[in-house]
Amino acid sequence: MIVPPPPTLRLVIDSEALAANWRTLDRLSGTARAGAAVKADCYGLGVARCLPVLRDAGARDFFVAHWSEVAAVLEHVPAGQVAVLHGANSAEEAAYATATGVRPVINSLHQARVWSEAGGGLCHLMIDTGIHRLGIRPEQATDPAIAALDIGVLMSHLASADEDSQANHAQLAALGALRQVVDARELSLANSAGIGLGHDYAFDLTRPGLALYGGVPRPELAGDIRQVAYLEAALIQVADLRAGESVGYNGEFTAPANMRVGTVSLGYADGFLRSWGGKGVALESEGRRLPILGKVSMDMIVIGLAAAPDLAVGDWLDVPYSLPAASKVTGLSQYELLTILGRRLKG
Repeated sequence: MIVPPPPTLRLVIDSEALAANWRTLDRLSGTARAGAAVKADCYGLGVARCLPVLRDAGARDFFVAHWSEVAAVLEHVPAGQVAVLHGANSAEEAAYATATGVRPVINSLHQARVWSEAGGGLCHLMIDTGIHRLGIRPEQATDPAIAALDIGVLMSHLASADEDSQANHAQLAALGALRQVVDARELSLANSAGIGLGHDYAFDLTRPGLALYGGVPRPELAGDIRQVAYLEAALIQVADLRAGESVGYNGEFTAPANMRVGTVSLGYADGFLRSWGGKGVALESEGRRLPILGKVSMDMIVIGLAAAPDLAVGDWLDVPYSLPAASKVTGLSQYELLTILGRRLKG
């Protein structure tokens, strides 16, 4: 067997920080328990790497969006702990849920009928209290198709939990009012930001996602959430740039004097988008800051090495990826910064 050489990109997951974040969010959920949103391959960080950590930390409720995500999750946790947020729109999806034992989240009267016609069983129900994406309207809660369901968790999703908005209070009241209308074992409303709004939003089960992986959607969480994802990239060339020579596409950076530069194996195909360029952002080597010069390319960036003239080909650099700080620099949301990470970083 021919073994390829080692990669020149690394995504380092701090498993201890990930577990600590779940425990923190569980504690901040008060009397409720915290689940874990593991959709989108654990927000881009990898189900195989992250889900066992969350499970071992104590999580028992896991949420994915697509049916295609179920198989990878079932390698690590029992089917009864897994829910699919997009629900069952077809007999095929309902049959798959029944065969695997995962719970569909019913989002419409159509899905409720599909599920019942397929034999039914325990499911969850999404109520649209204001985000207007998925979920039945509150006035549909008394429909016979809903009354026929065996509902584990009655849930809704906050539209503006990262803001101090009256909409949050309205959604909280709307879900609470449905406690007497819908026969369900438990209620759930709060995502990561919702946990930051306080215990009133927790009900029985919270569904954190972003904050598990190092995101800080509200200032109340800033002192408690730890960075989980760390990016590292190797130098693949070191060269001398002469005064007046320009770097990369469109020559956006021109050397004011002779200078030492390095080319790093990282680019927008890896999720390090062009929005990082031209803003004084620096990679680091042992605390020494090395500025990005010119545009970010698909597979490469160029950095100035004045602060670290000893660096050589093959040396590793730290990429700035604290999610709140990176979001301010790039204009990308913390969610995007995680989920756009490319396959080459994940090995």
